[in-house]
Amino acid sequence: MIKEQIILGIDPGTTIMGFGLIKVVGKIMTFIQLNELDLKMYDDHYLKLKLIFERTIELIDTHNPDEIAIEAPFFGKNVQSMLKLGRAQGVAMAAGLSREIPITEYSPKKIKMASTGNGNASKEQVAKMLQSLLGLKTLPKNLDATDGLAAAVCHFYNAGKTEIGTSYTGWSAYVKQNSHRTSPLTPKGGTKTLKK
Repeated sequence: MIKEQIILGIDPGTTIMGFGLIKVVGKIMTFIQLNELDLKMYDDHYLKLKLIFERTIELIDTHNPDEIAIEAPFFGKNVQSMLKLGRAQGVAMAAGLSREIPITEYSPKKIKMASTGNGNASKEQVAKMLQSLLGLKTLPKNLDATDGLAAAVCHFYNAGKTEIGTSYTGWSAYVKQNSHRTSPLTPKGGTKTLKK
């Protein structure tokens, strides 16, 4: 029996969150949807995070993806931008983890490499390659949606490879793999010492 799988790709952001969905049957991928969540009209950063969480949950509940591929934040010079991007990614990941969906992070270079063969490709080059690969009739005005779709395609191309990215299968796996970074908060708000 040929395995069928749906992959949700997410390009997190607090201005625009791009996402794309593909269906994989055997070794064939087909396009389902790409779109974006436009957050430019909102000033409240916490409201943006809430909307990212809710939209991700809505996508999960509507399409029932088997896996989520998410673009990891890149390291830039603006610390505030990196912090906001990391929060957006974390909220989208939390939504997936709350539904027990395995998540894999990919670096922007790895996603571009999987789509175009060039880790330094432009957004436009990635979009054009996806248009050709998946037979998209038109491309969106903002290319954040195609970046989300590219994350899903990257995951498809890297399926079965041992070193694909950082994966999490649920909250316990996330905590276990990240316990060296920070101690998790207890329900009362204090810090908890992890036993080794």
